[in-house]
Amino acid sequence: MEKKEDFIKDFKIAIASTTKSVSNLNDIEIIFGNQVIKTDKKIIKLPELESSDDKINYVKARAIADSEALRIRYSNNKIYESLEPKGNISKKLFSVAEKIRYEKLGSLEFKGIEKNINNFYSQRLNGLADKKKSEKFALAFENYLRTNFFNIKNEQKIDKIFKSFKKDFDNKIKNRLKILCDSFENQEKFNSIVAELISEMNINEEFEKDEKNLENKDDRKNNNSLENDQKSDGKQEEDNEMSVESSIPEVENFSSENENSEETIEIEDAFKPQRQRKKIKNNFGNKKYKAYTYEFDEITKAEDLENEAELIRLRQNLDQQLLQLKSFISKLANKLQRKLLAKQNRSWDFDLEEGLLDNSKLTRIIINPFNSLSFKKEKDFEFKDTLVTILIDNSGSMRGKPISVAAICADILSRTLERCLVKVEVLGFTTKHWKGGSSREKWMNNKKPSFPGRLNDLRHIIYKSADTPWRQSKKNMGLMLKEGLLKENIDGEALKWAYNKMLKRKEERKILMVISDGAPVDDSTLSSNSSDYLETDLKNTVKWIEKNSDIELLAIGIGHDVTRYYDKAVKIADVQDLGDVMINQLTELFTNKSKNKTIH
Repeated sequence: MEKKEDFIKDFKIAIASTTKSVSNLNDIEIIFGNQVIKTDKKIIKLPELESSDDKINYVKARAIADSEALRIRYSNNKIYESLEPKGNISKKLFSVAEKIRYEKLGSLEFKGIEKNINNFYSQRLNGLADKKKSEKFALAFENYLRTNFFNIKNEQKIDKIFKSFKKDFDNKIKNRLKILCDSFENQEKFNSIVAELISEMNINEEFEKDEKNLENKDDRKNNNSLENDQKSDGKQEEDNEMSVESSIPEVENFSSENENSEETIEIEDAFKPQRQRKKIKNNFGNKKYKAYTYEFDEITKAEDLENEAELIRLRQNLDQQLLQLKSFISKLANKLQRKLLAKQNRSWDFDLEEGLLDNSKLTRIIINPFNSLSFKKEKDFEFKDTLVTILIDNSGSMRGKPISVAAICADILSRTLERCLVKVEVLGFTTKHWKGGSSREKWMNNKKPSFPGRLNDLRHIIYKSADTPWRQSKKNMGLMLKEGLLKENIDGEALKWAYNKMLKRKEERKILMVISDGAPVDDSTLSSNSSDYLETDLKNTVKWIEKNSDIELLAIGIGHDVTRYYDKAVKIADVQDLGDVMINQLTELFTNKSKNKTIH
């Protein structure tokens, strides 16, 4: 018996420790069952573990703990609340979708979590056949998203139960699945798409009609004779209870309907902004900026935009241009490498009273045995684990030499920094169409509402991810030279995208370098909103990142002064200077600890 109790105790300690680690927040308290404690910390309540043989409770506890930790780590309350739809049912579906989003994020970073969550989800489907249709509706919605996001398959009996719902979801959601799957790292974008989907499903209207029908039915009953009323009292009360239950389907989530149930999670209002964690704001300082729709936006890898043969041809074209600048850029790359490696060299403190014996001072003991021994200790490794993200404007005005030099410099920096153990990612931003695309068509088909917000389809490109070696992604850099790729530039949203990507990384120091040739421009958006709509969003986004973030932001303007947008900025008159400036400014950042120094 004592062994079982010890096992349960050890399990509780382990799960509490894991939850704090995964959530990246130590200021939380994990309690089990009906345990009551007084604390100012955030509380996560898990089911009681009555017996070490109770496998269901163990699976449940792990899954609940993992899911709640991921919510704290990845879900931003401000974004959630700003986009949450109205109506009980819509809110429940919105909550389900957000939960699946942050669980997907966590499963990519923490391999064991996906297994825990999927195991418990399978258990939750037991007894599905006996549930009311209203309950099945919410569960079907969750199952539809979960099977697509986690690539899991239902048992045949489950598919049979969800069959009628699936057909409806296919009609309303299937064509948005790809954009949802591509945007799960961007909560604002993901939540917006889900809210739009739920709105188009007209869920509340359908259930409200059912409720009205039931109310009318009850009214007719109330007009019957007293004798009939008395006979049907019990039946009528039962019908009333059923009408409430069936009109608001419950999501069988990790929380329970019964507050005293073991499954209850007490998070003191799940999405209250009281968590002690890094501040993130959904609007980046601009509450008015919006996109008309995120449905047609695209985040894609460079290799998915072109076939292998064409990528190789474009890379060879880039290599030809690289030959002309090879000796010049190599000198700059070597300069940066020397600076970084010098920064990483370890040094020693001497003449200490403890540490490693300093052999060079042993002669003093031989000369005079009364001299004390001398020790040395290696100094701390001051060079921080670092990520450099290069965000390149892929607009039409960059066509020709500017984009070629930008691609070459990104290529050289990737190689150089990789040798110095600095992670590098190279990103690009443009749009899928000139003068609007599917977004504008949708707006026009909806009778052109005033001030629609951004009216073009974004295309954000990953040329090199931070964890991909340069050799595996070198051919992608040539894609920037592809005719027809470069179109409009919406800088503010590109910055938010890059920022959110970097925020999920674990490196201690993060540097974001933006290369652009001027102000954001998209004719479709600017013709239907104020003339400074995109520029205002860029200014607010930059200001917010510089003020609220640890990410160091640096901009290089090609032929244009971008200091009106960025605090740290430099202008170059000729694209030939780009390589020199990029490497020199990075060198200055690495060797200068002052984050707020303005570059002129």
